[in-house]
Amino acid sequence: MTLLSATLDRVKPSPTIAVTTLAQELKAAGRDVIGLGAGEPDFDTPENIKNAAKAAMDAGKTKYTAPDGMPELKQAICAKFARENGLTYQPNQISVGTGGKQILYNALMATLNPGDEVVIPAPYWVSYPDMVLLAGGDPVTVECGIDTGFKMTPAQLDAAITPKTKWLIFNSPSNPTGAGYTRDELKALTDVLMRHPHVWVMSDDMYEHLVFDDFEFFSPAQIEPGLYERTLTVNGVSKAYAMTGWRIGYGAGPKFLIDAMRKIQSQSTSNPCTVSQWAAVEALNGPQDFLAENAKVFQRRRDLVVRMLNAAEGIDCPTPEGAFYVYPSIAGCIGKTTPGGTVIEDDETFCKELLEATGVAVVFGAAFGVSPNFRVSYATSDEQLTTACERIQSFCAALS
Repeated sequence: MTLLSATLDRVKPSPTIAVTTLAQELKAAGRDVIGLGAGEPDFDTPENIKNAAKAAMDAGKTKYTAPDGMPELKQAICAKFARENGLTYQPNQISVGTGGKQILYNALMATLNPGDEVVIPAPYWVSYPDMVLLAGGDPVTVECGIDTGFKMTPAQLDAAITPKTKWLIFNSPSNPTGAGYTRDELKALTDVLMRHPHVWVMSDDMYEHLVFDDFEFFSPAQIEPGLYERTLTVNGVSKAYAMTGWRIGYGAGPKFLIDAMRKIQSQSTSNPCTVSQWAAVEALNGPQDFLAENAKVFQRRRDLVVRMLNAAEGIDCPTPEGAFYVYPSIAGCIGKTTPGGTVIEDDETFCKELLEATGVAVVFGAAFGVSPNFRVSYATSDEQLTTACERIQSFCAALS
């Protein structure tokens, strides 16, 4: 008899966390490493948010709350959805978790049965398929290549839906590509979903405020009110408010679904950190002007990285609409050989050799379901990005 569950055979560790950990270990060992793997803003959490957390601690607000969030935070979330998305929710339609990841996980655990299918456009965030597998479902990936801007077409969505489909996981702007769906593109997808009333939508809106140029963000239930009753809209404070370590995410949906998710959470983690919840109240209710200022910084970094990567031999880097990632193709590098004699057979080999030769850590595309590509997180300084891109250019130039 083995101790470990057979469920573990269905999933793999997070590749993005693995790359970040490796980069940190190499740095600790004295290597000159530039880590572009972590999806984490380099900005500090705003002072008013940190002060709210300090005030909560000083006031003794450090006890348990309701398993899925305290009333004050749920009210702030309801106000956010009304103010920014034109969506009306009541507090009993809100679930607060330890990061957006827990909200997604709870929803899948609460709804999936063996044989249920979940449609996931690829490239996808690495955790989506594995969370579906952990919950006993079957991920159905839809490959969306560079030719469609890494976006799923209505025809692709329609073809992927079967009588077994329970969810579509939708992420715009996307991790790992930064691709954002326009209003018309999203409306075309919601039109397909309206023809399949058994399919629910899990909309991961985590990068809502990180959009560039003239791109305008929309969420599925906002575009198609007919989907309101079968949509779980997920967001959080991690990315926009530079609060990754505070671990607060939230979701809004039908009360019966939120009740089911609460049951899961009550028997796993129970409530998210109380002090973090008070910080999140201030994040959502407090000044919002810095959001646009931060987005301008990210846009400048995006333009820098896109320009420099497109100057590298064998790399094609599209310009994304949002988030803080680019997802360049290395099709022009496949089959070439490093000075050390290693053949670049795939994107994983490319990224391993790049790290070994230059100290630049990026995440290989196969982890996100579409190859040959790699993901760069440009949530770091212009100086670091410039140096990293110069090293990537030199690495590519040395291939033969």
